[in-house]
Amino acid sequence: MPAPPWPAYSGRMPSLSKHVCILGAGIAGLATAYTLQRQGHQVTLLDRAAPGQGASGGNGAQLSYSYVQPLADPGLWRQLPHLLLAADSPLKLRPRLDPRQWRWALEFLAACNARTSRDTTAQLLALAAESRAGFEAMRADLRPDCDFSARGKLVLYASAAALAAAERQLALQQALGSAPQRIVKPDECARIEPALDACRARIAGAVYTPSECAADCLKVCEALARALEQRGARLLCNTEALGLEVRGGRVVAVRTAQGALAADCFVLALGSGSARLARPLGVRVPVYPLKGYSLTLELGAQAAAGPQVSVTDSARKVVFARIGSRLRVAGMAEIVGHENDIPPARMATLRQATQAVFPQLAGAAELQHWTGMRPATPTGRPLLGRLPGAPEGLLFNTGHGALGFTLAFGSAERLVRMI
Repeated sequence: MPAPPWPAYSGRMPSLSKHVCILGAGIAGLATAYTLQRQGHQVTLLDRAAPGQGASGGNGAQLSYSYVQPLADPGLWRQLPHLLLAADSPLKLRPRLDPRQWRWALEFLAACNARTSRDTTAQLLALAAESRAGFEAMRADLRPDCDFSARGKLVLYASAAALAAAERQLALQQALGSAPQRIVKPDECARIEPALDACRARIAGAVYTPSECAADCLKVCEALARALEQRGARLLCNTEALGLEVRGGRVVAVRTAQGALAADCFVLALGSGSARLARPLGVRVPVYPLKGYSLTLELGAQAAAGPQVSVTDSARKVVFARIGSRLRVAGMAEIVGHENDIPPARMATLRQATQAVFPQLAGAAELQHWTGMRPATPTGRPLLGRLPGAPEGLLFNTGHGALGFTLAFGSAERLVRMI
């Protein structure tokens, strides 16, 4: 086996510390590395690309700690024919000769029931509360320049029936101890966010959560990576994990083109790519990519006309988040496997959604077109810890779906407690 090009760690460690290798430098992996390092562990972070370049880099930018309605919801059954057949549907299934896709889709449909949705909501709210505390502690420590704002969020509903379903979800979340939220009428929507005045006639109402936040996830990833290196962690970017070595029922090393890297413990935080490394070990990771898209607009002279409050258009499944002088527009979920193309029609859909909600921004310049593979479990609950059949020394941190940014620091805290 060739000797790796990186040096061994030097220096003394606390007696209980471990050398943990984290595979994946998205927000989940970076938050885990940061939390581990703060607890005195040695950290190596490995990724085939630069920090934050996968599903984290162009995400919706919302930190949705208090409104976490799972995608697997019983209301989806009524919408399913439209969602699957409409040309402009935010949800698309492109059947493939892939049994993993079909198994995931069937398990997802089975999870679209009231009990599973309720249980998932409870678990996500608890994890989100931990994550808010962890994110705020990181901000106090690093003070990252990440266009953070805490101006709240409005989730818009276009029909009375949809608003009634949202009110039921709101009651459930309040019973579970979520932050204060309330149903607001169209006129109040426009008072909370004046940029919505032009479309209030098409709004039946909204859920308003004053405490919700937004930030540029890529900037957070880059700030975490800098701090990790400055504090002694080893970042191996442009280094792909090719496989895991198991001896005596325990993972002992990860194989790369540059050689094998040994550690005491390994965390798979590769998003939907985690399944590829686990499969040769006989471990099933029930995660499938939900392909999403985003468009970043530079508001420029139109900055005053743009929204300050985060907005979610529930009918179109599109989110809008203000990050500095830019507006991030993100949405859609395609069950199509790992396809990294960006069809012009999908960007047109995001432009049309922006035009419908914020017609005054029609002339805003487009800075970035992005697609990413959100790693989703059928229920919407992330996979944290050891999975059935997995060897010792291998933990998982994946499956956060569209809530990766929101749940990253809470997931990291739980992983560190396990380690």
